Amino acid sequence: MGESSNPQPLGGNEMPRFGGIATFMRLPGETDPADLDVAVIGVPFDIGTSNRPGARFGPRGIRDESVLLRPYNMATRAAPFDSLRIDDTGDVASSPFDLSSAVEQIEEHFDYLLSNDLITASLGGDHTIVLPILRAMAKKHGPVGLIHVDAHTDINDTMFGAKIAHGTPFRRAVEEGLLDTDRVVQIGVRGTGYAADDFDWSREQGFRVVQVEECWGKSLTPLMSEVREQVDDGPVYLSFDIDGLDPSFAPGTGTPEVGGLTVPQALEIIRGCRGLNLVGVDLVEVAPIYDTSGLTSLTAANLVYEMLCVLPGVSYRD
Repeated sequence: MGESSNPQPLGGNEMPRFGGIATFMRLPGETDPADLDVAVIGVPFDIGTSNRPGARFGPRGIRDESVLLRPYNMATRAAPFDSLRIDDTGDVASSPFDLSSAVEQIEEHFDYLLSNDLITASLGGDHTIVLPILRAMAKKHGPVGLIHVDAHTDINDTMFGAKIAHGTPFRRAVEEGLLDTDRVVQIGVRGTGYAADDFDWSREQGFRVVQVEECWGKSLTPLMSEVREQVDDGPVYLSFDIDGLDPSFAPGTGTPEVGGLTVPQALEIIRGCRGLNLVGVDLVEVAPIYDTSGLTSLTAANLVYEMLCVLPGVSYRD
């Protein structure tokens, strides 16, 4: 426990780690959003998936494994819970039967959260959820920059004729004017495609596309220096699909692709966002049912914690 009066994670010496309420890092889960700087929010939704479902259980899995986390970052010296009022505000209640209704419900929920002038840290859920979130973000902040970590660009025009699914959100976001396209970077994309030019639409919009082969065998700290320069000081959103990691690190996801990023590279990407005007973050596509060890959820929980450590206003201990 820190000295701050802010909401604090429940420590392992106060309650065994297998006990307590299943909130992110066992935060109190009782704070009114009007009194928060950061809301951790679950979006248990997976009716936009195209392969293996199960990401609806992602928020619960991430929360379960987050009991192993402690409040102080010993690598960066970040003290997010002393610096900011952070709490878990629960889950969005969205339809499990009707995708269009669910997307509207998610957008309405984020409209409400953002009316409280806070930053959102979202636990997905499949990547469809980023579209309603970005719609709410654009109403609050105008078009935002984007740092998107993923095995896939998610810029399909349609999937089986559907305009909204987990492979289409960033195409819709561009069409709807939600993104500042000169300040968008996609990192880790890879795999096979339906056409040789599958990644070119992103580049035509002004996105920087960093294919995973550019990342193999190297630190991504220099890349993130370039990314910070590109996204500059305007509002920026960080969206991290767990399948951006190699499936050896994160097998519990719906559309795994070999040859992905390592966990240290993921940490370099997130820590490289320090100093940016982050207005929201997410971690999506965790499907715990495909990883009985809990490794994917544990990795995701750690990455969400690292995101909290780079939000505006976080102090760093000497």
